[in-house]
Amino acid sequence: METEQPARKMSEFNIRLLTGIVWCTVLLGFFALKLFVSDLFFDALLVFFTAVGTYEMLRAFGDKVTKPQRVIVMIFATLLVATYAVSDFIFSDILEITAPQPGADPSTAVGRNYSVFITSGVFIAGLAALLSLLVIRHEATSLESTGYALFALIYPSNFLVVLAVCNHLEIYSELALLFVFVLCPFADSFALLFGKWFGKKFPKKMAPHVSPKKTVVGGLGGLFGGALGAVAIFFCYYGLTLLDGTGVLHGQLGGIFTLSWLEALFFIGLGIFTAAFSQLGDLAESAIKRKIGIKDMGNLLPGHGGILDRIDSSLYAGLIVCLVMVARIMIFG
Repeated sequence: METEQPARKMSEFNIRLLTGIVWCTVLLGFFALKLFVSDLFFDALLVFFTAVGTYEMLRAFGDKVTKPQRVIVMIFATLLVATYAVSDFIFSDILEITAPQPGADPSTAVGRNYSVFITSGVFIAGLAALLSLLVIRHEATSLESTGYALFALIYPSNFLVVLAVCNHLEIYSELALLFVFVLCPFADSFALLFGKWFGKKFPKKMAPHVSPKKTVVGGLGGLFGGALGAVAIFFCYYGLTLLDGTGVLHGQLGGIFTLSWLEALFFIGLGIFTAAFSQLGDLAESAIKRKIGIKDMGNLLPGHGGILDRIDSSLYAGLIVCLVMVARIMIFG
């Protein structure tokens, strides 16, 4: 028995490691397709995450959601991300073709991007469809089941729409996705390491009623991992740079200003915030699972659970990354 337990743990570790490698390979492959072919390939991955994640959420709720509600939620949650991706792609192409020439009056541009309005319409249509069941199937539909169905309509699809926005940013879209999908593993890994190294000396829990194993010192390790990952992204994103005697990094950002240590501090600051939000996303889903009374959202990824178990931190991280990148575009162009 003593030898079987370590062997079992090693086998579980190997399965988790193999699944992690496959996961990273898939993400890298779709990111490469985005870079060299079209943004729509990464959109397709996000739509897949939405469909599977919504299914996992509905399955976790079980009989609390009726079958007609499940059908409506699956259709409209998946449509939400797909609609934004396709409509933004179409309208962006139209705007690119009909935009005024450089130096011309911006008011001469023809067309407008209506993707946000169309996507909002899809969400409201889904909400209306759920509420209509209170009339059409009055006896079988309760306000409680409607609330659970609405929750599944919102989570994770609305968060994944934000990631689709990151994917379609006019500039910095690659950088935004790197922050979300690279920094989250960095934060998770260093949170785990700091928890193992210092957890016994500093046992204070971050959220004892939600995730008893997560310590405050582990959370600080996650922030450190976010900062470290941001430094790695900084040098990878801008390529090889040289330092001169004044400590200024040569290169340009969008043709606006010269890269400097201030730019590096921006990366580190965003890395820390991204790591903080990623941990909040992890805790939020842990709270959901605790309320439902389950360990994992699914079993699609051996050793990791379901899709939602794998992307929970990325969902919240995408919020802060999208907000900061959009603000940056609005301020600096």
